[in-house]
Amino acid sequence: MSATLPLLEIWYREHHGWLAQWLRRKAGCSALAADLLQDTFVRLLRRPSHTQPITHAEPRAYLCKIAKGLLVDHWRRQSIENAFLAELAHLPEAVQPSPEARLEMLQLLTEIDALLDGLPERERAAFLLSRIDGLSIAEIALQLKVSRSSVEKYLSHALLHCLMLQDDGMLLND
Repeated sequence: MSATLPLLEIWYREHHGWLAQWLRRKAGCSALAADLLQDTFVRLLRRPSHTQPITHAEPRAYLCKIAKGLLVDHWRRQSIENAFLAELAHLPEAVQPSPEARLEMLQLLTEIDALLDGLPERERAAFLLSRIDGLSIAEIALQLKVSRSSVEKYLSHALLHCLMLQDDGMLLND
């Protein structure tokens, strides 16, 4: 990592202003852009030491790729939060969860979304229908308009996907 640090310092000096401006245009919010800018460089600093050193010939493209990913993650979390809050708004005040419980639920929903992100749409849908809605394989097959054996394949692949992420240490709460 020591060979990477001087390069990061150079990238920060030479590209910080440009990336800040790019993020302000994309994010539409100076505060969010500033957070994402710092997160971009923090992500580079936290790269595991076993990865290849940063030697990209196109630093702006590389920084932009990282920043885009962080921006997409932000928008995705925002979308989940908005949907979650909209659902909570339908609950009577007496059963509204505490702010701490809301935060925990939102973190869990974000984690589940990230976990299922790599799955094809039908596998993701089958998994959610099974685990969240509690539907049987036959009910999922009817809803997705596929055979029972297809649903079984979708579910087994989704479970394998989750297990592989867990084995790779990709789950947030290991």
